[in-house]
Amino acid sequence: MIRQFILFLSLFFLIIVNGKAQQSTASQQVSTFSIAAPELQTTKKIWVYVPMNYENSKNKFSVIYMHDAQNVFDAKTAYSGEWNVDEKLDSLKAQVIVVAIEHGNDKRLEELTPFKNEKYGGGKADNYLEFIVKTLKPQIDKTYRTKPNKKNTIIMGSSLGGLTSFYALLKYPETFGKAGVFSPSFWINRKEIFELAESTKKLKSKIYFLCGDKEGDDDMVRDLNKMEHLVNTKRCYCLNLNEKKIINGGQHNEKLWRDGFVEALLWLGY
Repeated sequence: MIRQFILFLSLFFLIIVNGKAQQSTASQQVSTFSIAAPELQTTKKIWVYVPMNYENSKNKFSVIYMHDAQNVFDAKTAYSGEWNVDEKLDSLKAQVIVVAIEHGNDKRLEELTPFKNEKYGGGKADNYLEFIVKTLKPQIDKTYRTKPNKKNTIIMGSSLGGLTSFYALLKYPETFGKAGVFSPSFWINRKEIFELAESTKKLKSKIYFLCGDKEGDDDMVRDLNKMEHLVNTKRCYCLNLNEKKIINGGQHNEKLWRDGFVEALLWLGY
């Protein structure tokens, strides 16, 4: 069931969002811009949230990089409900910038899988992450008042985005110091991602793992438990560098991830 859901989202993720004509729900703190992504041979639309006091402040802020921007801020562009990230951050008066990257529609599976799957293809997350690290992040750090170090750079996503967020910690440990890994689709690259995690000698990043126990089959919980155990072998559990939440009754959908966002952010710190 999870596999069918992932592939459906990857192939038809926008399908012009249920065909509904509705007003945008993104807050005034959210803006968008487009940027060339030579690593992906395309142009990416980027959504940016800044704190409510941004214009009247000289402070610098941590940055959260999120995938699937269509689902982060706006019900009008969301496939099956938004995360309400802007409203949640406004209510917290959170001092953080969020940079959300729109997925590539029919290219989503390619962009958000680190390795090629024999059945489903994909495997271009290296290009996608290179775009974030070498093209997008420098532009964000130049344009906005950011704290650019790894301690203040978070990456977060769900499903394939959860897989890629975890992979980003292994691929760019000098860039991303924290990750929110929600319902990660480890299954699509199971052999490769576990082997890579096993071969990683040091993993110092903070990780918040989240999934539901009703996500379609037993693979999600089993893989999450296995990965958390593997991560714990790389550092002392006493350091409190990772947290795991398995939500009773939680399903593979935006509600699960929306409801878990604030707790994850507060635990990770910003």
